[in-house]
Amino acid sequence: MRVLAAMSGGVDSAVAAARLVDAGHDVVGVHLALSKNPETYRSGARGCCSLEDSHDARRAADVLGIPFYVWDFAERFAEDVVADFVSEYAAGRTPNPCLRCNEKIKFAAVLERGRALGFDAVATGHYARLATSGDRVSLHRAAEPAKDQSYVLGVLDADQLRHSLFPLGDDTAKAEVRAEAAARGLSLAKKPDSHDICFIPTGDTAGFLHSRLGRRAGDIVDTDGEVLGAHTGTHQFTVGQRHGLHLSVPAPDGRPRFVVGLDPVANTVTVGPRTALAVRTIDGIRPTWTEKPVAGVWRGLVQVRAHGEAMPAFIAAIGDGVRIELDEPAYGIAPGQAAVYYDGDRVVGSATISATAA
Repeated sequence: MRVLAAMSGGVDSAVAAARLVDAGHDVVGVHLALSKNPETYRSGARGCCSLEDSHDARRAADVLGIPFYVWDFAERFAEDVVADFVSEYAAGRTPNPCLRCNEKIKFAAVLERGRALGFDAVATGHYARLATSGDRVSLHRAAEPAKDQSYVLGVLDADQLRHSLFPLGDDTAKAEVRAEAAARGLSLAKKPDSHDICFIPTGDTAGFLHSRLGRRAGDIVDTDGEVLGAHTGTHQFTVGQRHGLHLSVPAPDGRPRFVVGLDPVANTVTVGPRTALAVRTIDGIRPTWTEKPVAGVWRGLVQVRAHGEAMPAFIAAIGDGVRIELDEPAYGIAPGQAAVYYDGDRVVGSATISATAA
């Protein structure tokens, strides 16, 4: 099989490529250049997509003895991921840029170009498992729950999964992957994992958004409309946020307040007690399905954060969207986040959260 191995410059993607070589596949490594000036996205060990990363990926490919290329996706990344991130925050929503990158770049643009060049599949270092039964390919959680990345892959459809490979899905410990990298002579065996948003090198999301959206003074109010403080842009907040409010009026009960609502049009941030964050109903738009749409109401699990817990729920496709009814209330669920639904450990699909209700 001709496989295009997406090599980020990290240990996971390098070991994934190495295993494909061992399995006898015809492997070509590719690193994605996502910025015209890579150092504007990060330096050191924060995030990903730096010039350092491209060099690390190239060195790993040399050790493995495979061809290596850098593909320029900077313009598409700027439009589909960065601009989307900014516009979502401007609209009072909280997006997941890594999920959007998987959807629009790694498993759309890259796979599209790879298949046009005659490759059979794209492989990444994501921790998730694929199961094949005839023509059916299903996506499942990784063997190690702590490393599971199926949430950020929930946007993939059946055709994309048929042309994807995740060689690390059965691993049970990151330490074993690092040990394997060291044994293979890969110099990035001890390279730290990336955790930050790659296009925000400082980790200062509010500062980044201020630079793109400017500052606009507004009020922080309670659920009765009383002004409690001021802000310089609703885009610095997300539903469920507790810190950074700098309120001048304490709560009557002395308990912490949380962001419970954002109104970019009125330019207000509404705060309230934790109980005001309770959510039982979630509406989702732009649903995707890893195999095929599921009709009617069905019983499953729903996850709304990359490392959040899976919550029991009833799930139903309604019109062009999805409605989720949780068994127990959840807290701090923000519009714009992704709801990924599971049948056991199998990923069924995802939707973008558009509204919530108690």
